[in-house]
Amino acid sequence: MRVFINGEPVELIPGMTIKHALIFLNLLNEIERGKKVYDEWGNEVGLDGEVSEGERFFVK
Repeated sequence: MRVFINGEPVELIPGMTIKHALIFLNLLNEIERGKKVYDEWGNEVGLDGEVSEGERFFVK
């Protein structure tokens, strides 16, 4: 399944989380520095949240 983090596509298998996508893109260190993850509607999401095909997330 494909999701997008900051516009970058990430291929994940079902059951993987936002944290897995961040690790794949080397963005986990941004979270450790205080940034947060938001969905495409501006809602803050947790790192353990399961993702679905085509979802878009942003690290801000």
